[in-house]
Amino acid sequence: MDNLPLYTKQQLALRNGQDKPEIWVALKGVIYDVTESRLWRNGKHYEHWAGQDLTEELFDAPHTETVFEKFEAVGKLFV
Repeated sequence: MDNLPLYTKQQLALRNGQDKPEIWVALKGVIYDVTESRLWRNGKHYEHWAGQDLTEELFDAPHTETVFEKFEAVGKLFV
């Protein structure tokens, strides 16, 4: 995972399912492609929006971060 490309928050924000066809979210500095997930259609998952860092929002989720293991890591968030 060390060789993943770096993306800025602005680049991540474009992968929101609206501006570009990709649907990406970040968690703990890693960006995941959730485009194929039926739960992220149109870039929205319940009250969460794609193209963002969801690390802080995970605390309120009914699941743990292991749910991201089924998605491909496509980059790292440059902060």
